[in-house]
Amino acid sequence: MSHLIDLPAPASCQRDSDGRLVGLVFDSSPPLPAPATNPWLVAVDGSEQALRAVAAAAQRAGEMTACALHLVNVQPWLGKEAAEEALASRAWLATGSARALLDAKGQPWRLHVAMGEAVDQIIALAGHVGCSGIVIGSRGLGVTKSLLLGSVAHTLMHLSPHPVMVVR
Repeated sequence: MSHLIDLPAPASCQRDSDGRLVGLVFDSSPPLPAPATNPWLVAVDGSEQALRAVAAAAQRAGEMTACALHLVNVQPWLGKEAAEEALASRAWLATGSARALLDAKGQPWRLHVAMGEAVDQIIALAGHVGCSGIVIGSRGLGVTKSLLLGSVAHTLMHLSPHPVMVVR
């Protein structure tokens, strides 16, 4: 599937102990300035709510000095061959609108792609990048949704050691 879209080379790849591709990082052009300060993590799954979260984060970034936006897309677990074939392309397609929005605003970004449980991966990445906060849409594309708030957003609000901004 990755041969159907124009994928840039990732800035880095992460593999598990079995050699399975489990994470990727892509940078905007131009990339985030180094060192990027005041990083915010925005969860992106391709939903309209996620795009609203990206827009809100971009607005906040424009109001702050030296704010770095990190996007995260978490894919369900894939087998070794499936991850090699589809992890990058699935994430690239799911984040296309979000990346385009930030590019149009001239806001550099870094896209982190991970496999696993969304909440676990988002919290782990937030700690890894030392984020100031997490921005997430109120509901995503997940099958399980609560009546008022998506289950990932709801769980993040309760488990994350970082501030969580939920965008409707």
